[in-house]
Amino acid sequence: MTTPYPFTAVVGQDDLRLALILNAVSPAVGGVLVRGEKGTAKSTAVRALSALMPDVDVVAGCRFSCDPGAPDPQCPDGPHPDTPGTARAARMVELPVGASEDRLVGALDIERALAEGVKAFEPGLLADAHRGILYVDEVNLLHDHLVDLLLDAAAMGASYVEREGVSVRHAARFLLVGTMNPEEGELRPQLLDRFGLTVEVAASREPEQRVEVVRRRLAYDDDPETFVARWAEAEAEVRERIVAARELLPRVTLGDGALTQIAATCAAFEVDGMRADIVMARTATALAAWAGRAEVLAEDVRQAALLALPHRRRRNPFDAPGLDEDKLDETLDEFGPDDDPEPPDGPDGGPDDGGSGPDGGGGVPPQASEPSQPSEASEPAGESGGESPESPAESPAEAPAAGAGGRQQQAVSAGDPFRTKMLSVPGLGDGAAGRRSRARTQHGRTTGSTRPRGALTKLHLAATVQAAAPHQRARGRSGPGLVVRRDDLRQATREGREGNLVLFVVDASGSMAARQRMGAVKGAVLSLLLDAYQRRDKVGLVTFRGTGAEVALPPTSSVDAAAARLETLPTGGRTPLAAGLLTAHEVLRVERLRDPARRPLLVVVTDGRATGGPEPVQLAGRAAGLHAVEGTASVVVDCESGLVRLGLAQELAGRLGGTAVTLDELRADAIAGLVKDVQSTHGTPNHTSRRAA
Repeated sequence: MTTPYPFTAVVGQDDLRLALILNAVSPAVGGVLVRGEKGTAKSTAVRALSALMPDVDVVAGCRFSCDPGAPDPQCPDGPHPDTPGTARAARMVELPVGASEDRLVGALDIERALAEGVKAFEPGLLADAHRGILYVDEVNLLHDHLVDLLLDAAAMGASYVEREGVSVRHAARFLLVGTMNPEEGELRPQLLDRFGLTVEVAASREPEQRVEVVRRRLAYDDDPETFVARWAEAEAEVRERIVAARELLPRVTLGDGALTQIAATCAAFEVDGMRADIVMARTATALAAWAGRAEVLAEDVRQAALLALPHRRRRNPFDAPGLDEDKLDETLDEFGPDDDPEPPDGPDGGPDDGGSGPDGGGGVPPQASEPSQPSEASEPAGESGGESPESPAESPAEAPAAGAGGRQQQAVSAGDPFRTKMLSVPGLGDGAAGRRSRARTQHGRTTGSTRPRGALTKLHLAATVQAAAPHQRARGRSGPGLVVRRDDLRQATREGREGNLVLFVVDASGSMAARQRMGAVKGAVLSLLLDAYQRRDKVGLVTFRGTGAEVALPPTSSVDAAAARLETLPTGGRTPLAAGLLTAHEVLRVERLRDPARRPLLVVVTDGRATGGPEPVQLAGRAAGLHAVEGTASVVVDCESGLVRLGLAQELAGRLGGTAVTLDELRADAIAGLVKDVQSTHGTPNHTSRRAA
């Protein structure tokens, strides 16, 4: 068994360590979401926390970890006898990104349930995590319906499994921790709000701090047991302090003054709903208990706001998370009492290692003095990450040149986004669950039945009964019950929606360079990116100008990364349309190999002009024909403006086998240009073209 890295050996990362400890003190806080670039000790700190969790007493033989002092009356393994329990370490359960619904919530034996009326239930990961930690690495890549199930269980403290009238319920109270790299896509705002706290982590740029990270990492790799033993005393101190804080927590007083500050802060930052107020109250109470105080003070409220509000301030995926600390201080001062007492000092009565403030709040987690300077946390093998990604907030003035040939103009800002028409890929796909095109999915309306391949997950009851009915006499049926065999079971086939790969090919040439025009074009692409975010698509960005094309953003789930590249996109030069289409063709070829089930949608944003090089128009036509032959669903956003229009974008759409739509028609509130399906013109469900008005 691998020896986990010690929690107290994690260097720096005060907010991350504090958020995890507060949830260990009070699981009612609601878990923590850790956001940060690769190689920043997110997983290291979470896995290290499990060693600090106090032991739990469980009923012997209970698969659901019932507390012998207060067993769950509805436990599937109950009722439990009144006997002493056994102590064991709190578990840390990891939920893989590719887990199925049955693996998460558990599975019922449908065959025995139908034939014998027996609730034969195999517990899932939610049962394993009860009274422990449930850790989801890359939670932003988890299927939405699994995240919904996970957060519902965390909020209710119970998991429900319903299958064809058979119901099983068991307790599921756990400390929920999710980690994610924002580069790989964001969680929906509704899901972000369900996490109690959020922490942003980043790698240090100070050489001295990084040196200590490497020193500790190498010492741990050379001799894990000796390294862990060196930190055993510090680990024991933190574990004891968590136990003491848990005992003190019920006695902590949350006065009217602190409640007023909490309510005023949430109102000042215009957070939606009341969950933020409740989470802040629980967090402030846990901060006071962790600091060894029986009263919540203003600095507890301030630290609670810094942990509980930033992710609730986001209105769309392009908003940067964060909080205006000056505004926070003004609000707390305005609604704070005039005679707020000073917090006591010392390890037993108040914050240590720096006291209160934006970095410490109700107490910075203790850390041994090897060394004392803040730094990055050491990573276990496989988590050390490489160089940090370039900053998406690069200013337009610092944008690099995009190609050569012709004069480059400074990047212009995008126009205001708007709600776009629905664009979808024709036919019936088998891709990842999403909200764009029709597909065979695990969730949706039932369209038929089939024999199950492997474990049965969605029973089609009518088809199962129909398959079993003709054989009842031969099977010797004598009672009212139906005699069901494995071969009779039928799996329900369902139709829902899938997410697609939306590849944008954007013309950044001189013909698009007029400021007002390019601003409108960027606004349209930004609107389509917002639509892709809402429909759970992957997106990619290819731009062309000057003498060639480049992949500005390889296909990714991070639409905000695409928006950042778009914002810094300069314009100017000739229009190598063929190069843009050929580059897009290569990107789609590679993506078909990586993820053949995810169907692409090609969105070409151009006025249709092709200049530069020999026979540019003919080359563009042949490049477009490559996409048409492969049946790639496509749409051309016609950016041509003015009284005289050449209709080149319409011709390009015809060569692609797709459809064209103007910028005005792209708006959802436009009267004309309603684009329902983007289809090609080859006469099959996957190769036809249609544009409905």
